[in-house]
Amino acid sequence: MKYRTPTKAIITDAGCASRYLPITKTLPKSMLPIGAKPIMQLVVEECAEAGIKEIILVATSEGKAVYEDYFNNAAIKIKKQLHSQGKDSRYQPVAEVLDLPKITIIEQDPSYPYGNGSPIASARKFIQDDEAFVVLYADDVVFGSSDVKTLIDAYTTHPEAKAIIIAQEMPKEVLNKYGIIKLADEQKMTLDNIVEKPNIEDAPSNLTSYGRYLLTPEVFDYLKPKNTGLDNELWTVDAITKMAEHGEVLVEKTKGEWMTTGDPKNYFLAHLKYVLDNEDYADDVKAAIK
Repeated sequence: MKYRTPTKAIITDAGCASRYLPITKTLPKSMLPIGAKPIMQLVVEECAEAGIKEIILVATSEGKAVYEDYFNNAAIKIKKQLHSQGKDSRYQPVAEVLDLPKITIIEQDPSYPYGNGSPIASARKFIQDDEAFVVLYADDVVFGSSDVKTLIDAYTTHPEAKAIIIAQEMPKEVLNKYGIIKLADEQKMTLDNIVEKPNIEDAPSNLTSYGRYLLTPEVFDYLKPKNTGLDNELWTVDAITKMAEHGEVLVEKTKGEWMTTGDPKNYFLAHLKYVLDNEDYADDVKAAIK
């Protein structure tokens, strides 16, 4: 079956982010800033750049209200105050958030087990049976290009694909920290499976998989509570591997630079890169580092 080209994205941020406690008991991790924007806004902007029209953001029950306020509250009181002070331009970043694609915030279904596949399964009712869609983990930021656009462009060329996943080449010494792609056909760049945190000498490639996927509704056949894997969690990569057993799952290399914000050290490095590349105070930061 041929599915419609994606116009919807699912973004997941439904974990407890225990490595960031105590701040994440109050604030969702993806609301931490990178420059003057939260991580989540960068992920949403990546979707907008690719022409995505609707986003389903899957959050915790505590995080739902925070995202509702950030993406849908026009902050009229602040706007009026800025106008009275002759500072209308400072409202512009708020206006830009309100102009982003339609964002629906939902809670993860509590009946699903723990695991990164459960937020995707929780958004099932928003995906029509005849449409492909993209999935983004809010842990992951991509600088310099939109992976979502890369995925959609690839699907336009290969509409027969069951799924398409993004990969980044990584140095040999860190291959034991990530999910590493084993290719079924190196020339066609089709997936065999993903090996989680292999021994460096056993890594099947230097291609790291991360949270950027184009999926078809067939994935929901495998994202079911009974299909838990390692640590009794429901894993997206397990479902994608099952899809690869019944058709082609393609691997596309990112055209940008992926960085994770999944732990405080890597979050800081991603924040630093963004500031040095984008903010007008970058030279001051460089001087301070020296």
